[in-house]
Amino acid sequence: MSNIEGARGHQALENPSLYVGFLANSVNPNTIFANNEMSLHDIEIYGFDYDYTLAFYSRHLHTLIFNIARDILIQEHRYPEGLREYEYIPNFVVRGLHYDVQKALLMKIDAFHYIQLGTVYRGLHPVPDKEVIAMYDGCHVPLENMSDFYGKSSHGHTMKQFMDIFSLPEMNLLCCVNDYFMKHNIDYEPVHLYKDVKAAIGDVHVKGIMYRNYISYGEQTHAVLKKLYEDGKKMFLITNSPFDFVDRGMNYIVGKDWRDLFDIVIVQADKPGFFNDRRKPFRRVTDKGVLHWDRIHKLEKGKIYKQGNLYEFLRLTGWRGSKVLYFGDHIYSDLADLTLKHGWRTGAIIPELRKEIKIMNTEQYVHLMTWLQGLTGLIEHMQVHRDPASQSVVQEWIKEREAMRSQTKDIFNSQFGSLFRTYHNPTYFSRRLSRFADIYMASLSCLLNYDFQHTFFPRRTPLQHESPFWPEQTSAGALKILERRRAKT
Repeated sequence: MSNIEGARGHQALENPSLYVGFLANSVNPNTIFANNEMSLHDIEIYGFDYDYTLAFYSRHLHTLIFNIARDILIQEHRYPEGLREYEYIPNFVVRGLHYDVQKALLMKIDAFHYIQLGTVYRGLHPVPDKEVIAMYDGCHVPLENMSDFYGKSSHGHTMKQFMDIFSLPEMNLLCCVNDYFMKHNIDYEPVHLYKDVKAAIGDVHVKGIMYRNYISYGEQTHAVLKKLYEDGKKMFLITNSPFDFVDRGMNYIVGKDWRDLFDIVIVQADKPGFFNDRRKPFRRVTDKGVLHWDRIHKLEKGKIYKQGNLYEFLRLTGWRGSKVLYFGDHIYSDLADLTLKHGWRTGAIIPELRKEIKIMNTEQYVHLMTWLQGLTGLIEHMQVHRDPASQSVVQEWIKEREAMRSQTKDIFNSQFGSLFRTYHNPTYFSRRLSRFADIYMASLSCLLNYDFQHTFFPRRTPLQHESPFWPEQTSAGALKILERRRAKT
């Protein structure tokens, strides 16, 4: 008899007591999560981005951006008329994906620069694992080929990382155009395609077509700003959007007196350049868009400024260090420089959190993850038994583990899985989030659940050499699961 005989033939974890406890401790989607310990008691000044931080947009906006950019490709870049047959595909892609500009491949990469097999797409179709391994001589992407610090493809980097929510229609359009060219056997240069799609998407934003009537909700933005204002906090806005767009949106979300809440308003800031380029001075602009030529000696409440740079901002305000907390949705453009160079505290707005947490709270997901952890522990512990019967069962477990890993991926997104994980590893997106954001949350409204004396503590998760606190993560815990199963048979 093998050392693990009797474990064959199981289809699922049959003892519900193993995961009922986790269901009882489900995560509140409105929680603020900490990567770094931070107390609101220390925060005197609050800063905000605008898009997907103060204002959220209807899903129809992505369809609009896709359609207009597709038509720009056809009308201005002379792409085939047949592209009009393609429509925006909701839920096809997720944020944080990498695009190989030279190979025209969209993929998910983990925190260690490894490609997650099964998530590599050419056009609208997955690329077989063997082909991916052959193209990349394995699954690892060297550092010199990865995107640059801001996720861009430049200076020899062949990868572009799509980090903001507005990039969803751009990824969709890239996949659709690639699909059309392949379907019709059209020879094309992938680099030109990438640049043309990028230019078309940029034209949509520059022309301001997307700025009309697509604000969906403010996620209790007014209540958050009012709470901060009444507590005597200083507030400022630094956004890349133009004033007329911000003004219309804030009138809708907060009211016509929205500017009374802010001490400083800066528009068309050109982030991330705003945080690094010392050369651009501030310029005052009127409500009607008229530019003033006078030198700016101080930033005054009630006035609107454009461009400028952070170094001048710091000189004029004195708002330095950890007493400042800035919120944004783009981990690179909004947060990275602030935390690395200037010591501001940073808060990331991740709207996808709500959906992912709700999925993780389901019985199906908890059931899968509990057994997946247990199964991994069994394989780790039992692999030392080299008799044929034991090895046969271990191989069956390995196959089941692979199938279950694919199942857990598909629960979030059937093409690319979770924004935060590539199977068990964090995604490249997660790695950057944990490095550049002190705290993160689904929306600013989560702040309403805390008072201004609250301290956010990161969870102490065990390092690999430390003893875990979750029994099912250990080999001993896995053996207990097995013993329970054998007792039932």
